[in-house]
Amino acid sequence: MINLSPSGFLKIGATDLEYRMIGPAPDQAPTIVMLHEGLGCVGLWGEFPDRLQAATSAGVFVYSRAGYGASTPSALPRPLDYMHVEACEVLPGLLDAIGFRRGILVGHSDGASIAAIYAGSHQDHRVQGVAMIAPHFIVEDVSVSSIAEIKRAYETGGLKAKLSRWHKDVDNAFYGWNDAWLDQKFRSWDISEYLAYIRVPVAILQGADDQYGTIRQIEIAQEECYCPVDVTDIPGAGHSPHREAPEKTLDTLSDFARRLLYSHEGSQGRAA
Repeated sequence: MINLSPSGFLKIGATDLEYRMIGPAPDQAPTIVMLHEGLGCVGLWGEFPDRLQAATSAGVFVYSRAGYGASTPSALPRPLDYMHVEACEVLPGLLDAIGFRRGILVGHSDGASIAAIYAGSHQDHRVQGVAMIAPHFIVEDVSVSSIAEIKRAYETGGLKAKLSRWHKDVDNAFYGWNDAWLDQKFRSWDISEYLAYIRVPVAILQGADDQYGTIRQIEIAQEECYCPVDVTDIPGAGHSPHREAPEKTLDTLSDFARRLLYSHEGSQGRAA
């Protein structure tokens, strides 16, 4: 285990991963590990991790995957199984490196899919629950259409300039994600088989106006999971409820986390 500074870089293999550690270290309290979306990074979570930490008293660890934020760029093109690679090769080493002892995974979009793959392929007793914000288990037509549209916004609109504030190699971040999702071979991507092997409670948060996925994603989880699945539909939110409806999202996630992390401790460790 390393001595985690509030922010810095972790070397996992040959890659330096940007991170923030908010609140108590993993040897002092449960840890919420947050996995960002396909164009996300540490900075793009905004203040939400800090608010989640304050609401739960757990430590909150956020990091930028390779190719994102200030982390080492990724080799392009990304392999179409890049989420499997992250879940099965990178994330296990990262959890060990930070001294993860117990806690939950919180993933958004691609990050939610990575969390599902991890929880369904690793019987990791340290993980006590998985919260998925706008997860993808299969590729839908609406996903591909929206991702094609965002490519146009990146190449002809102002999106590239906006994203360049957050990613040191913005083309690496964007095309690594966008090219994979728009590859015709990616249409057969399907991780629903992992859901049956998740052995901890699951929370799914879905914006009612999500432009990247439909209710079918939730139906798949309900059909495939043997574990408890709590579903929260968030009115007035699209694909990013933590930005578009932060209060409802924070309340839902913090309730889920406190219930799992402190259920055997009474009120100890709870936020006031």
